[in-house]
Amino acid sequence: MEKVRRILVHLSRDKGVPQCASFVQSITGHFARNCLDDDHVKVSCSLENNRFVLYDSENGSLTQLRRAQFCPFKYLTETEAASLPDEISNRGVDVGVAILLQSSNQKVLLTRRAASLRIFPNVWVPPGGHVELDETLLDAGLRELKEETGLELDPNDVASQLLGLWESVYPPMLSRGPPKRHHIVTYMLLHCSLSHLQLQESLKPEPAEVSGCLWVDANLVKAIVAAVDGEEDPGPMPTNTPQSVSVMEVSPMGELSESAMPVSVLCNRAPAHGEDVERVSTGTKYALELWLKTLQSQG
Repeated sequence: MEKVRRILVHLSRDKGVPQCASFVQSITGHFARNCLDDDHVKVSCSLENNRFVLYDSENGSLTQLRRAQFCPFKYLTETEAASLPDEISNRGVDVGVAILLQSSNQKVLLTRRAASLRIFPNVWVPPGGHVELDETLLDAGLRELKEETGLELDPNDVASQLLGLWESVYPPMLSRGPPKRHHIVTYMLLHCSLSHLQLQESLKPEPAEVSGCLWVDANLVKAIVAAVDGEEDPGPMPTNTPQSVSVMEVSPMGELSESAMPVSVLCNRAPAHGEDVERVSTGTKYALELWLKTLQSQG
């Protein structure tokens, strides 16, 4: 059987020839060098010849690349890296795309990953997934949006922009086990001319991937991003934060039913040990912060 090819991350520094990134290297750290904030850098990126290339030069517009302060590849020792199975250590770094679909009334769609999924089960994220061969980032995002939620949008009917890049690792902390997956996630913002209620009418989530759908506005997002993963002190909740929010639950047959969920669930933090909890992913919080900034710039 022919081996399936994947879109992998390649790195170019100091105008060098792009090289395929190693699974065990930190992509953010590769470009951070001696930066005081080595969890946050700016890079150029392009998807060309089925390679996702990150550059440190200013050949194009710069995009934010970030990793969590507890990113496993900040702390993985050489001995720990050498002990990873070959099928893991030889994977390279995959490329994902996630779509922040903004309705005309400035709400964004989040989905809860099905509990049966191997990676980040029961965690709230934007619709998204892998990039297939010969796809553009936008094409991949629209395909994943349709596959996961049933929403089919024409690329000519949406305005898109690249929000930022996130270095995603699973498990997200070394305290919860050695790394099994390593991605660079491209967060894309899509502006849609339909309201969230109009879009809601066309929602047909795939139950194998999605167990719930939720529309969040700026007020709710401020509460979500205030719950910083890796920090113990919860801090005060923003004023006017609602106690609960309406969620569309997805049955195993794909049927939708509305229920109320405590906002505190969305403000859960990533646990350092044991089983994960229902929460908004750390990368999603980063993307939502960037989304809030776009709203502020428009205001």
